[in-house]
Amino acid sequence: MWIADGWKDYEVIDTSCGEKLERWGDYLLVRPDPQVIWDTPKVNKGWKHMNGHYHRSKKGGGEWEFFDLPEQWDIHYKGLTFNLKPFSFKHTGLFPEQAANWNFIYDNCVRMRAEERTPKVLNLFAYTGGATLAARAAGADTTHVDSVKQVVTWARENMEQSGLEGVRWIVEDALKFVQREVRRGNRYNGIILDPPAYGRGANGEKWIL
Repeated sequence: MWIADGWKDYEVIDTSCGEKLERWGDYLLVRPDPQVIWDTPKVNKGWKHMNGHYHRSKKGGGEWEFFDLPEQWDIHYKGLTFNLKPFSFKHTGLFPEQAANWNFIYDNCVRMRAEERTPKVLNLFAYTGGATLAARAAGADTTHVDSVKQVVTWARENMEQSGLEGVRWIVEDALKFVQREVRRGNRYNGIILDPPAYGRGANGEKWIL
């Protein structure tokens, strides 16, 4: 089992009653988590002094309640910088548990570079680019594909703030892009797939896993 234990700017402080108390840099957020099925006392003071609380609605979805939280802030992981901004569906723009996969991607790209090979990596459903940045930081020829233009712009901002450059950005439905790559005969050393259970393509196509 891989564990994302290299964080300094993120930690799960406590969990109770279907929620988790997390530290994202200098700010504390409380978000729902269906895996937290235990009812333990909320003794940590962070439960009363959080900067943001996402309230789940019984009708589905939910909304944020903010307490002295900026619209956007940064956190860092091993030289990478990520912009955070809470938005609907309780997300912040980053899944910190994925850092274990970023380590794997980075280490294997570095290994290939040591063998005097330039790894070619394709990241599909690439979101805000954690895996993309890990590959690029290790010197990989990296292509980032996501169907949402605003998310790709967000990933580009993360790249620039991380002091990186040279990522190939593609705003398109992942399946359509891959089909074209097959016809072109393009090949990759690594293909990263982390699709959502539900989403929409660049032209409104439905994606249901």
